[in-house]
Amino acid sequence: MTHDHDLVLRPTAAQTEAALNPPAGRTGGDLVVETLQGLGATTVFGLPGQHALGMFDALRRSSLTYVGLRVENNAGFAADAYGRITGEAAPLLLSTGPGALMSLAALQEAAAASAPVLAIGSQIPSAGLGGRRRGYLHELRDQQASFRDIVKSVHTARTASQIPSAIADAWRSALSAPHGPVWVEIPQDVLLAGTVLPVVTAVDATPEDLVPRVELTALAAHLLATAERPAIIAGGGVVRSDASGKLLALAERIAAPVVTTFGGKGAFPWEHPLSLQSWLEDRHTTDFLEDADVLLVVGSGLGELSSNYHTFAPRGRVIQIEADAGKLESNHAGIGIHADARLALSALLETVPERPDEQAPERVRTVLHRVRERIDAQGRTLERSILDSVRAALPDEAPSFWDMTILAYWAWSAFDPRHPGTMHSAQGAGGLGYAYPAALGAAAADPGRPVLAVSGDGGAMYSIAELATARQYDASVTWLIVDDGGYGILREYMTDAFGAATGTELARPDFVALAESFGVPAVRTTPEDLTADLTAALAAPGPSVVVLPALLRMFEPTHLP
Repeated sequence: MTHDHDLVLRPTAAQTEAALNPPAGRTGGDLVVETLQGLGATTVFGLPGQHALGMFDALRRSSLTYVGLRVENNAGFAADAYGRITGEAAPLLLSTGPGALMSLAALQEAAAASAPVLAIGSQIPSAGLGGRRRGYLHELRDQQASFRDIVKSVHTARTASQIPSAIADAWRSALSAPHGPVWVEIPQDVLLAGTVLPVVTAVDATPEDLVPRVELTALAAHLLATAERPAIIAGGGVVRSDASGKLLALAERIAAPVVTTFGGKGAFPWEHPLSLQSWLEDRHTTDFLEDADVLLVVGSGLGELSSNYHTFAPRGRVIQIEADAGKLESNHAGIGIHADARLALSALLETVPERPDEQAPERVRTVLHRVRERIDAQGRTLERSILDSVRAALPDEAPSFWDMTILAYWAWSAFDPRHPGTMHSAQGAGGLGYAYPAALGAAAADPGRPVLAVSGDGGAMYSIAELATARQYDASVTWLIVDDGGYGILREYMTDAFGAATGTELARPDFVALAESFGVPAVRTTPEDLTADLTAALAAPGPSVVVLPALLRMFEPTHLP
């Protein structure tokens, strides 16, 4: 009897001929790019270095599109955004030692945000490995050790024949729920050595589905169907698993109000009658969620920001759906369902009966009214008008990327992203400099639509070099820089805590003149002209910069009753 797998494993005559007669002049670097092509990759990010030149030389013999950034950390942020936008693993090619280590902050953000980044780094020649300290340039005692605490998995290839399997295993790991960054390491001599191995063609690295246990979803469905005051917290896992439609269907079936975390922006329609939006740093929202007799948490670990700085204390039953096993019940006890959000929500939809509740929309309106009254009383009209101007200028389906700046902190709570997967920030790990290089990665993923990056002047200085990248690739990214003369949010934190700020005030360049020196059109705007200037910049092809001098203040959050 012939089995299906026998047919798959039996090469055709043409495949046999190709395997017996591989092209001349190939190296280990070619095996890297061939494997990436076989896995379906089309774009790679990175920055060349001495030990990695074998990979970069092979790129010119491949069909892969290379996007080179000026700093490895920025290349990592670009790959992070590419992975978030496409849902595909984003290859990131790096060199040894300093080049590799420069990517660590970006990989930490990718890990915190579950962005699938496939980082492939070179190593010193094999003769220097295994504890032998031969003094090679870029040599580290244990390069992998620097990555193990950050990435999902570490993979090594010490011979050419190990390269395809190592990369395929890493690819599968990056795309298995929860998504995340992975690290592959290959010595310089292996990348440079000639190879007579056959050309790598199709590679199967399909991740396994993370399916919920049936008895848990049955219990969860019963609790939700019989609840008096159910509520839902939707996190980034809903967006990453493309489960927004499932979430909407479930919320409407059981009439459950939904609040989205800052990482889950766009997971639920902002203006829906059941939408509590994203006002998590507000006691009215916190009290409402605490009062739920059954609280469904989907794709969130209920960390610091999602729990109103760990002041949230639910009184009802908690059901938590989470792909990261380490986050299950890590902050609140309950029914932990280890599963992909989409699969778990699908299972609930197949089981839970309709639960009508005509009062739920009114309870939502009451909470939002109380939140708005509290914010209105603080008189932050400038900040709100600027956020409104950004929303008015940004096309509905255009992605936006936000640095750790005061306007972004407002946007976490108050910005309507209008579509899932269109608003991204560095709130996972909280490092500066994310927005602009991430926006460049998004532009590489979808060159046909404009992209917005939002930074403060402090965070912008992390990424100035990438203006050259934007111009080189003619990326349609508009960079809004809110210039307040320093690290604005840290200025507020320190002033509130200590009565004065230290180390927060910054000398900075003329951002308009600086952008123009890179050949990037730039304009200095005002709050009154921001909508028009930003609209024009986003509509123009290619890169642009809009500088807004403004001193913004945060709204007063409420953590305690």
